[in-house]
Amino acid sequence: MKLDILAIGAHPDDVELGCGATLAKEINNGKKVGILDLTRGELGTRGSAEIRDKEAGRAAKILGASVRLNLEFADGFFVNNAASQLEVIKILRKYQPDIVLCNAIDDRHIDHAKGSRLASDACFLSGLAKIETIFEGNHQKAWRPKQVYHYIQWKNIEPDVVVDVSGFIEKKLEAVFAYASQFHRENAVEPETPISSTNFRDSITYRAQDLGRLIGVAHGEGFTAERYVAVDSLFKLQ
Repeated sequence: MKLDILAIGAHPDDVELGCGATLAKEINNGKKVGILDLTRGELGTRGSAEIRDKEAGRAAKILGASVRLNLEFADGFFVNNAASQLEVIKILRKYQPDIVLCNAIDDRHIDHAKGSRLASDACFLSGLAKIETIFEGNHQKAWRPKQVYHYIQWKNIEPDVVVDVSGFIEKKLEAVFAYASQFHRENAVEPETPISSTNFRDSITYRAQDLGRLIGVAHGEGFTAERYVAVDSLFKLQ
């Protein structure tokens, strides 16, 4: 199965929080979308790896993703080395996405920047024919995505591209809050964390509203680009 978009996140819920509405919109437009989690988020203060596995499955179903995979790298301790890159390359070559969306280039959580660089490096290396990979017993052909974009997470990074996601914010919120273990609940006994606060919960919507305001729509999601985005006419830029 070839994918149009592969969204990569260091932890389950990174993708939903960073670009969930964009994915929901493209899936609604008929695009095939996959999600690749690098870790199971086992170091998270709330919940457990097993709970987050189930939540990730529910979130993927809500968005309508065609496939969701987890490489089970070590949360907090994975590194951007040849072994990790090769595992990501195998997924890229199997599903041949045209676009890859990945973690923020800089963020509060150290795994986000690491995951960002790892995904980006793997996308480049995946296009080199002399790097040989075998997946499920098959020799793979080189494949390089056409574009790599980085979604925005905790820090307010200035976007290069803002996608109009008006009409899809509720689907994003539904997918995000499928991770019930991570968010504020009345009478919850788990410790509070930065993302379990009601402030963070509210920020998901008001950030989308603010980015939407900047491009004259109801809601937006922002991305940074690794290289220039080419168009053949100024009229194709909105």
